[in-house]
Amino acid sequence: MLRSRGHQAYLVGGCVRDLLLGRDPADFDVSTDATPEQVMAMFPQTYAVGAQFGVVLVPFKGDGFENSSAEEALTEHPKAIEVATFRSDGTYSDGRHPDAVKYTTDPREDVHRRDFTINGLMLDPLDGQRVLDYVGGQEDIQRGIVRTIGDPVQRFREDKLRMMRAVRFAARFEYEIDAATFASIRELAPEIRRVSRERQRDELTKMLTEGHARRAFELLYATGLLQEVLPEVAKMKGVAQPSQYHPEGDVWVHTLLLLSMLPAGVSRTLAWGALLHDVGKPPTFRVAPDRIRFDGHVEVGERMAEEIGLRFRMSNDDIAQIVALVANHLRFADVMSMKGSTFKRFIRLTKFEEHLELHRIDCLGSHAILDLYNYTREKMAQLPPEQVRPKPLINGHDLIAEGYEPGPRFSEMLSAVEDAQLEGRLSSKADALEFVRAQFPR
Repeated sequence: MLRSRGHQAYLVGGCVRDLLLGRDPADFDVSTDATPEQVMAMFPQTYAVGAQFGVVLVPFKGDGFENSSAEEALTEHPKAIEVATFRSDGTYSDGRHPDAVKYTTDPREDVHRRDFTINGLMLDPLDGQRVLDYVGGQEDIQRGIVRTIGDPVQRFREDKLRMMRAVRFAARFEYEIDAATFASIRELAPEIRRVSRERQRDELTKMLTEGHARRAFELLYATGLLQEVLPEVAKMKGVAQPSQYHPEGDVWVHTLLLLSMLPAGVSRTLAWGALLHDVGKPPTFRVAPDRIRFDGHVEVGERMAEEIGLRFRMSNDDIAQIVALVANHLRFADVMSMKGSTFKRFIRLTKFEEHLELHRIDCLGSHAILDLYNYTREKMAQLPPEQVRPKPLINGHDLIAEGYEPGPRFSEMLSAVEDAQLEGRLSSKADALEFVRAQFPR
């Protein structure tokens, strides 16, 4: 459509990079000399998501956008196309957006305001897949290099999150970071603090869930970015562990081994749980007469994980699950000696499959003994769902009918009844009421 109206138009950015790498692009961006007003006049439905910066969202026809907001169109309809007008940018006072933009008809000018050479390619799909490469991006793809377009200090000062994006791209594609780009990140790393916690969180979560988490966090540490955004994790490096339990090395090495086992597409809560499961060890490290110890590291880790989740403005549900993963990761040591009721309550934890997987990779990242993991799986397989979550035999109304006064004691009474039911000692309402009369006399 843009071409038919006499405009220049090219695919641009990450989609071109992915196409050249033989990957399926997550989305497609178009760059054109048409102004936002011209783009919006040309298509029946558009969203001016960043019109002040020359960006308009154009949905595919028939994709159900008729009643969608711009935010819904961006998040729920991945086939939407961001159409950006060729431009050059002014200064970036806020470290994220240009203060002013100047539209241009020259695609070369548009490319030179972008972040990395591998993201600065344009592709003409209507002319034999012709690639416009003004910055050496194709060569850097072949060489496996992440390099800024132009002066790296200027690029990073324009948008400081680009420092973390350089790390993520290098990890994702198994590339090296160009020496000048790397040196500039190390120099400017403290400025990452000026980026919002939400944007930091989103980059970290992508690093953790794209299948190359270990490499990403090694680079974060090497560039100095980790020490700025997650100092609690950076402090794991050099914290020794008892060799009889952790022959692999210190807390940092152990955590990196877990990160190396996170597949692409892993849930964000499990990924963050793996990263933070031992975050309480550095502040609780001590050398006892018998061995190195981390007294109370789980409880300390719970508090730290919650503080980190709040700092990065994670959702309440995500924080709760990540804290639960930290809080329960050592409980597997007791599964073989747990009472039936305790075991059943344990495996009823929300998203227990994440607890089980964290235990598995925690073992593989240390002594590699999976006896407790296998025991748990086998015992779970033997338990019918109705035995794990049986229908309650009695409730508060039944206790009132028995003459008990409502109050905090009800919770203790009903919990005791459920324990006995889970252990197979009670199977009927009559049994439960008799149990209550015996154990909780009025």
